[in-house]
Amino acid sequence: MAKDELRFDGQTVVVTGAGGGLGRAYAVFFGSRGANVVVNDLGGSFKGEGKSNKAADVVVDEIKSKGGKAVPNYDSVENGESIINTAIQNFGRIDILINNAGILRDISFKNMKDQDWDLVLAVHVRGAYKCARAAWPHFRKQKYGRVINTASASGLFGSFGQANYSAAKLALVGFTETLAKEGVKYNILCNVIAPVAASRMTQTVMPPEVLNNLKPEWVVPLVAVLTHESNTETGSIFEVGGGHIAKFRWERAKGLLLRADKSYTPGAILAKWDKVSDFSEPEYPSGPANFMELLENAMELPPNPPGEKIDFKGKVVLITGAGGGLGRAYALLFAKHGAKIVVNDLVNPDDVVQEIRKMGGEAAPSKASAEDGDLVVKHTIDAFGRVDVVINNAGILRDKAFTNMDDKLWESVMNVHLRGTYKITKAAWPYMLKQKYGRIINTTSTSGIYGNFGQANYAAAKCGILGFSRALAREGAKYNIYVNTIAPNAGTNMTRTIMPEEMVQAFKPDYVAPMVVLLCSDKVPEEPTGGLYEVGSGWQGRTRWQRSNGVRFPIDVPLTPEAVAKVWDKILDFDDGEADNPESAQDALGKVMANFSNKANSSDDEEDGDSDKEDYLANIEAAKKAKAEGTEFSYNEKDVILYNLGLGAKRTQLPLVYENSDDFQVLPTFGVIPPFNATAPFSLSDVMPNFSPMMLLHGEQYLEIRKFPIPTEATLVSYPSLIEVQDKGAAAVAVTGTVTKDKDSGEDVFYNEATIFVRGAGGFGGSPKGKDRGPASKNYKPPQRNPDAVEVEKTSDDQAALYRLSGDRNPLHIDPEFSKVGGFKTPILHGLCFFGIAGKAVLKHFGYYRNIKVRFAGTVLPGQTLKTEMWKEGKVVVFQTTVVETGKLCISGAGAELMEGAEKAKL
Repeated sequence: MAKDELRFDGQTVVVTGAGGGLGRAYAVFFGSRGANVVVNDLGGSFKGEGKSNKAADVVVDEIKSKGGKAVPNYDSVENGESIINTAIQNFGRIDILINNAGILRDISFKNMKDQDWDLVLAVHVRGAYKCARAAWPHFRKQKYGRVINTASASGLFGSFGQANYSAAKLALVGFTETLAKEGVKYNILCNVIAPVAASRMTQTVMPPEVLNNLKPEWVVPLVAVLTHESNTETGSIFEVGGGHIAKFRWERAKGLLLRADKSYTPGAILAKWDKVSDFSEPEYPSGPANFMELLENAMELPPNPPGEKIDFKGKVVLITGAGGGLGRAYALLFAKHGAKIVVNDLVNPDDVVQEIRKMGGEAAPSKASAEDGDLVVKHTIDAFGRVDVVINNAGILRDKAFTNMDDKLWESVMNVHLRGTYKITKAAWPYMLKQKYGRIINTTSTSGIYGNFGQANYAAAKCGILGFSRALAREGAKYNIYVNTIAPNAGTNMTRTIMPEEMVQAFKPDYVAPMVVLLCSDKVPEEPTGGLYEVGSGWQGRTRWQRSNGVRFPIDVPLTPEAVAKVWDKILDFDDGEADNPESAQDALGKVMANFSNKANSSDDEEDGDSDKEDYLANIEAAKKAKAEGTEFSYNEKDVILYNLGLGAKRTQLPLVYENSDDFQVLPTFGVIPPFNATAPFSLSDVMPNFSPMMLLHGEQYLEIRKFPIPTEATLVSYPSLIEVQDKGAAAVAVTGTVTKDKDSGEDVFYNEATIFVRGAGGFGGSPKGKDRGPASKNYKPPQRNPDAVEVEKTSDDQAALYRLSGDRNPLHIDPEFSKVGGFKTPILHGLCFFGIAGKAVLKHFGYYRNIKVRFAGTVLPGQTLKTEMWKEGKVVVFQTTVVETGKLCISGAGAELMEGAEKAKL
C-alpha cells in the first residue's frame, strides 16, 4: 500500500445504480480501498424498465473476490430509507452516499408523455432526495458525511429531446448547493459532478469509438478525492471525463441599473440592452445580489428616457399565479402594452381581471392549479383562441431545514413549481408549434441558482426549471419559440414568510415586470433564447457558467486519486487566464474530446520511442490473442422489416416487408448489424499511438454469409477479434474480424471484417503491408466495358433516421450539432447503410452472394441519389456506387461472390 494512498478503511459507502458503468466502477474502487460497500441496483434497463437482482450481485461478487466487503441492495432509489438501512444493518454506519442511479427517456417535447417526465424526475431527483434524507440523521449524529450527486452536460446547458433529463439533472445542482450550505457545520460536504462516461445510458447516444476513451475509470479518482476525509471542497460543480477535470461556477454580469420608478419601462431597458449581458466587470456569487443597495443606487439615478414603445396588440398572454404579487404586476403591464391577458390563480383571479378591464384592457380568469396545465390552457384558448406568451410564475414555499424535511413538503413544492411549469408549457406547446410563434418565461430563483439554507425542495425545483428552460430553448428556436428564465427579487405574499415587511414593501414587483415584458417582445436584439437573468430593484443582469481551465491527464496512463489530489489547486483555479464560458453540451464535450490525443508516452527521446514501439507491437500481439466473451443480439420479424425499410424497401416488395410472405427474407447485408455494439477484448488506444475517434475512418467492410437461408428470427452471439494493425507512417490501419454464431445451435451465421483507418496513429514500427486475406482484402477493378446492370436509387431525406432503428447510435448520422463538430453541414448516411443499398442492387440483378466486400470512398447525404454499376465476371459481380448529384464515388473496389444457383434467388 502506497504511503500517500487515499484510503477509506472502516467507512461505509452507498452507491446507487451500481450494477454497471460508473456505479460499478465506484463500488469496485471503494471496495479496493478498504470501504464497506452497499451495491444498490434495481436491475432495470436504462429506460427504467424491468427489475433483476443479477446486476448488483455480480458487482458484490467481484468486490468480495478481491478481498473487499460488500452487500447488495435491490431497491428502487425512491425507497431510500431501505437502501440506507441496508448500510446500517450490515455495517453499523453510513459515511459516503453516491447518488448515481439514472435512466433516460429521451423524446422531443411535443411527443413527451407525463410518464416520460415523471419517471425521469422520480429516479434522478426524488431518488437522490430520498437517499440523502435517509442518510442525513446518521451524518449529523457522527458529524461526518460526504454526498456526491450526479448532474450532466444536458442539465448544465440543456439538450434537445431531453427536457425531462435536463430538468432533473440541473435540479440536482440546486439541491446539492443547498445541502452543502446546511451540512457544512456538521462536516457534511456535498458536491455535484457532470461526468462524461461510457455507460448503458450513453451507449445509446455516443458512437463506440468515442465511448472507448470515456471509461468510468476517468471519473472515479475525482469522486474519491471529493469523498475523502481530507477534502474541504463543498457545494461545487465539476465536469469530468476522458482525462479532463474542471470546476464550474456562476458568473454574473455587472448588468444594467435603471431608476426604479414609473420611468422604468421595457423600452428603457431596450435602449441599453447591451449592458444587461456586460461581463466586463463580473461577479462570482454564491447568493443573490445586494438588492437593497441596488435599490438605493437606483433611486439616485435620473429618470429613464422612455425608449421605444413595446406593442403586444393581438397577442394573448397567459400568466400563472397572477392573482397577486409578481403575477399581478406582469398582467397589468402586459395589458397596458395591448395584450389580452389570461389571469390564472388557484384562489382568486377575478380581482386582477376586473382591474385590467377597468383600465380598458381585455382579460379572462382561469381558476385552477398550474398543475392542471391542460385546463388552464383550455381556458386561454376558449377565451381568446390562441396563446402567444406563457409566464410560468405560480409558486409556493414550504421551507424547512433538511433534517426536518418530509416527503409532503418535498412533493408539494416540486409539483407546483417544476411539474406545474412542465404541465402548463406542455399544454401550450402544440399551439405555439402550429403558429410558429411563442414566448415563454420560466421563473427560477437565486435560491435555485445558488442554493439556500432550509430550501432544499425549493432550490431543487427552481434549478430544475432552469434546466427545463434551456432544453426547451434548443427545441423551440427553429419554430420561433423563445424560452428564457428569470430569477426575480420582489416582495410578495410568498416572500413575506422570509423577508422583513419593510423589504417586502421596498422590493416592488413593478421593478421586475418591465424586464419580463421586454423578453417576451420581438424587439430584443439577437433573438435571445435560453438566457438566465437575475432581476429586481430596477437592475437586470445575465448569469452564465464559467469553467476553470482545469487539468487534462494523459489518457495512456491510468488515473489515480493521488494524481488528482496533487494538482487539486490547478483544477480549482479560475485566475490563470484560461477560464472560459461554455454555452452548450458540445462546448463541454470539446475539452474532453481534445484530450483524446494527450499521451504521456510520446517523448522525442529515441530510447523511449523504441520502448514505446515495442510496447505497441507487444500490445498488438496480445490483443490478437485476446478472446471476446461474446455479445448477444436478439432479433425478430419486426427488426428484419425495420432493417429492410432502412435500406429503402418498398411496400410493394412483400418478401421484404410482409412477414407472412412465402419468400419473407432479410437482405443479406443484415449480417453487419449483430456485431454493431459487440464488446471487443481489446482497445484501439492500446494498439496504436495517438488514437482519436475523431480521426477515424471506416475504410473497408467484408461480409461472409455462412448460413442459408438467413434466419428471420434468432439470438446470435458475436465474438470480435483483432486480425492485424498496419503502420502507414502518418496513419494506422486496424483490421477486426467478428464471428457471429447462432446461440442455440452454435453454428456460424456471419463473419465480418472491418478495416479502420486512423489518421495520426502510425509510426509505431509495425509492418506497412497487410497480409492477403483472400476476398476480404481483394481490390476488385471494374472491367473496361459498359456495365451489365445499373441500379439507380434515390435515398429518402429520412434514410439516416430509418437506418438508426437497426442499431446505429452515432449522433453524426442524426444530430446536426454533432455533425458540425465532425465537419459536415448536415448529418450523413452511415456507410453501412449505402453499403446495404448497393448490396440490395446486386441481389436484385444477380441473386444471392456468399460474400461481399466494399471500400468506402466518400460520404452520402440523405436524399441524394445512388447509382450502382455492376459487371458479372464469372462467379463474381464487380460493382461501384456513385453519388449522382456530385458524380463522386462512395463505394469502390467492390465485389460479391455469387452462390451456386444464385439466379433463382434474384429479388
